[in-house]
Amino acid sequence: MIKLRYCILLLLLSIAFSLPSPASAHTNNSEGYSTIEVKEKSLDYELKLDLEELGHALNKETDQKQLINHKVVQEYINSHIKLFADSERVEGSVIKSDIKMIKERPFAVINLQYNIKHKPEKLVVEYNMFFDESDPSHANFATVKLEGKQQEKVITFESRELEIGEISLFKNVKQFVVLGLEHIFTGYDHILFVISLLFGALTIRHILSLVTAFTIAHSITLALATFDIVHLPSRFVESAIALSIIYVALINIFNKDSKHQPWLAFGFGLIHGFGFAGILSEMRLDPNHMAASLLSFNIGIEIGQLLIVSLAFPLILWIRKFRYKPIKWVIPSTSAAILAFGLVWFIQRAF
Repeated sequence: MIKLRYCILLLLLSIAFSLPSPASAHTNNSEGYSTIEVKEKSLDYELKLDLEELGHALNKETDQKQLINHKVVQEYINSHIKLFADSERVEGSVIKSDIKMIKERPFAVINLQYNIKHKPEKLVVEYNMFFDESDPSHANFATVKLEGKQQEKVITFESRELEIGEISLFKNVKQFVVLGLEHIFTGYDHILFVISLLFGALTIRHILSLVTAFTIAHSITLALATFDIVHLPSRFVESAIALSIIYVALINIFNKDSKHQPWLAFGFGLIHGFGFAGILSEMRLDPNHMAASLLSFNIGIEIGQLLIVSLAFPLILWIRKFRYKPIKWVIPSTSAAILAFGLVWFIQRAF
């Protein structure tokens, strides 16, 4: 009996000595607090996090003497907390940080500001702090204030999202038409591809057949990608878009009398559609307006394309009418410049 007691005592002592000391123990069930207030052109976010848990997540020591570098904290928060204002992702900047005692524990108090173009009708918060890295038992007590409304929720491992408000159909349509216009006018690779097609077009009817084929094709793959039916790696898509520019530019250079066929525009349009979908994949589309968002975005792209064609094609026809030899080199030299851009983009994207 005495030996048994000694054995039990030794076992308990060995367990006690093997446990981490209170100073270094990693305590689960950490807490956090979020207060988000939506203003006219900014979102103010006060985020309070258990200081020790934040240190574990960042693999850094944190104490009351020195709060972690703003840049490091900002990058970590932006990668773990995603805010979508009317479907568009916005990222925050740390403007102030401090340490306060809450429930006799030190907390990092981080104030972030998110700049927005206009006051949103709907806000979605995707919160993923600590859950998958250091503390699956973490809970955040969140409060969001928007347009006089207040939404409160305890965010946990099983329930990581909070949303408040609703986007009106009119605003949703307007937003995505503008987004489509912005995307086509800032997508220089798409613009150069369309212009390259115009170099191989001879009549208005021919242009309409090329643009129609290109539109139908990219509309198909844009829908497939947006609804997550077909997914292709972005590197492959962007590299293939560069190759489409190279291919058409080479035809324009070495076969001046070439007449581009609609099937060519259709084939490459399928690839460009996946490229158009890239920007939508970075957004949080409202399920209630998914079809309207997609259609509006596509309409914006088509308006942009028609504007490009309306401006570029008459100029190309005007250049072709000139018999002055230097003018005749404008189209081949422009095709060579487009080829150079395509090659640079392909090397940047593929390697």
